[in-house]
Amino acid sequence: MNSPQKAARRMIRVVIAEDQAMVLGALATLLEIEGDITVIARSRNGSDALNTILNLKPDIFLTDIEMPEMSGLDVAAELRRRRSATKVIILTTFARSGYLRRALDAGAAGYLLKDMAAEKLADAVRRVQNGLRVIDPELAAEAWAEPDPLTDRERQVLRLAGEGMASINIAAKLSLSEGTIRNYLSEAISKLGAANRIEAARIARTKGWL
Repeated sequence: MNSPQKAARRMIRVVIAEDQAMVLGALATLLEIEGDITVIARSRNGSDALNTILNLKPDIFLTDIEMPEMSGLDVAAELRRRRSATKVIILTTFARSGYLRRALDAGAAGYLLKDMAAEKLADAVRRVQNGLRVIDPELAAEAWAEPDPLTDRERQVLRLAGEGMASINIAAKLSLSEGTIRNYLSEAISKLGAANRIEAARIARTKGWL
């Protein structure tokens, strides 16, 4: 007969990050129904999620993309940089191949859409825990059809510009010269065939590159 300690070791330990409280609660409840999955923590921003993961070392990190302070993709990339053993599953409304590519580049093992059947979520958690990759099938085929032309720095600068931040303020935030910021924006605008920074940001966001 197995001891309680051995049974506990087989539980899949999950941290969930989602900035909408109702969705966060629903996801936790859905997973807690499963006998082999336990939600050990919940976070509503990326920075808190990262600290929680580093402290608790869960098996799985289930996260949305857009969150305050750090995006789910930023957290995934930082976990990869730190060689964390926690596996990342992105659960999002963004059915865009650009986001999928960035998620995979950041080391995510899963990319699922929030309109998936609820009963499939727990199965996806188990499959990722077992070393498999789980990707929404509709996005998988087109993931590499159109490469992301932006560098990480161009993406960072363009995201801030798209939020309405002036070049001088972006420069101060990133500790770069204003001329360097203008160069990054010029490159991004050229690569995207846009007329200005606002249009470039719109195009990039539509493609999932921001």
